[in-house]
Amino acid sequence: MDATRDYWTYLASLLKRHGFEIDRPKGSAHPRYPERIYPIDYGFIPGTASSDGQGIDLFHGTAQNGEIAGIICTLDDVKKDSEIKVLFECTEEEVQTALRILSFPPMYRILVRHPRGDEEVK
Repeated sequence: MDATRDYWTYLASLLKRHGFEIDRPKGSAHPRYPERIYPIDYGFIPGTASSDGQGIDLFHGTAQNGEIAGIICTLDDVKKDSEIKVLFECTEEEVQTALRILSFPPMYRILVRHPRGDEEVK
């Protein structure tokens, strides 16, 4: 296996083993920025850690296909950290929505798409 395939395989394995928890359902307000409403379910992968010490972040969409669409890599100039946000079962519209809601200074982001889009978690 090459490094790219290993990355996506391991990420799918983490998701399969640990599942995910939604702590900010679609329509809820951001805890620090109440004017920002989540248009997609947002949560984390329990038993994992990101640079902020919390679980790896995850957007959960409506595709119901068991696929990881990609990840969004963020840089936060206020917190001085970088994180990934997994795009799980997200439609193309939901991927674009996630990018839009993370597109505000001091947050910078890039999208890394799953190279095949067929890494099943179910």
